[in-house]
Amino acid sequence: MKIIVPMAGRGSRLRPHTLTVPKPLIPVAGQPIVHRLVKDIAEIVGGQIEEVAFILGDEAFFGDDVVASLKKLAEDLGAKASIYRQDQPLGTGHAIMCAKESLSGPTVIAYADTLIQADFKLDPTADAVIWVKQVERPEAFGVVQLNDKQEIVELVEKPKEFVSDKAVIGIYYFKEGNDLKTELQAVLDNNIIHGGEYQINDGIKGMMAKGKIFKTGSVDQWMDCGNKKVTIETNQQVLKNEQRKGINTISSTVKLINGQIIEPCFIGEGVTISNGIVGPYASIGANTVIENSLITNSIVQHNTTLKNVILKDSMIGSEVEYNGLAQDLSIGDYTQVND
Repeated sequence: MKIIVPMAGRGSRLRPHTLTVPKPLIPVAGQPIVHRLVKDIAEIVGGQIEEVAFILGDEAFFGDDVVASLKKLAEDLGAKASIYRQDQPLGTGHAIMCAKESLSGPTVIAYADTLIQADFKLDPTADAVIWVKQVERPEAFGVVQLNDKQEIVELVEKPKEFVSDKAVIGIYYFKEGNDLKTELQAVLDNNIIHGGEYQINDGIKGMMAKGKIFKTGSVDQWMDCGNKKVTIETNQQVLKNEQRKGINTISSTVKLINGQIIEPCFIGEGVTISNGIVGPYASIGANTVIENSLITNSIVQHNTTLKNVILKDSMIGSEVEYNGLAQDLSIGDYTQVND
C-alpha cells in the first residue's frame, strides 16, 4: 500500500499561524496534522505501508526542515519517503500528477487538512473507494450520487438541488493507482479545467466512464483543520479520542507551582504552570510558561509565555509573549503583546 499526501497549499484560512508554518505541520494535540493523518491511515489500513509520497509547495516555504520531518515520519512507519514539488497551485489533479512516479499499485490519497476515525474494510468488488461523511448541509460540499447497487455514479460539487447528503472528505483508495494516473494524464493533455484548475474529480469520472466500480467508505469522525474554529474543535476531539484510548498526553517534565491541569489535555515537555489552570481541551507546546492564567479549549504552541490571561477557544503560536486579559484570540508566531 502507498499513501500520497498533497500538501502544497499555503493554508490562507488559518492565518496568521500559516504565515510561518505550513498548515499540515500545525500541531493539534501535540502532533502536526499531517503526522496524525499518515499515522491514522497506516493504523486503519492495517498492512505494510510501502511508500509515503508528499507533494509540497515551493522550497522557500516547505524547506529542508519540513522535508526532514516528513522523511522521518515515513521511515518510522517502515516506508520509503518520496518528496515531490507542486510549484504552481493548479489544482488537485495537477498536484497528484506531480507524484505520478509513485502512483501505481494499491494507493490511498489523502489531503493533509483533515483527520479521520474510520473503518477501512475494503469491498473486494470495488476498483476504488471514496470516503464520505453524512452532513446536514450537502449544498456546501462536494457529494456523491449512488445507484441502486450503492455504487458511486457521479460526483456533484455543491449541488443546488438535493443529490445526496454524503460529502466527500478528501480520502480515496484506488486498487490500482495507474488507472487514476492514466485518466489524470488525459485531463492534463486535453486541458480539462474546472474552476481554473485540474481536478481529481475529472480523473475519477474518466475511470467511471471506463466501467471502474466506485464504492463509498464511511467515517466515524471527520475532523477538519481548515480554519481556527474547526482546528480547535478537532483538537478537542483528538484529546477525547486519546483519553478514551488511555494514551498519556501529559509530559512527566511538567512543572506545577500551585497549578492545576484538568484533563483531557496535551502538555508538552518542559512546560511550567504557575498559579494557573489549564484545561480541559487545552494543548500546550514544549517549554511554554503559563502564569496566573486560565486556559481552556485552546491550542498554544511551543516556547511561549502567557501571563495574566484568560483564554478560551484560542490559538496562540510559538515564541509568543502575551501579558494581558483576553478570551478569544488567534495570535501568530513571534508576537509580543502587553496590555
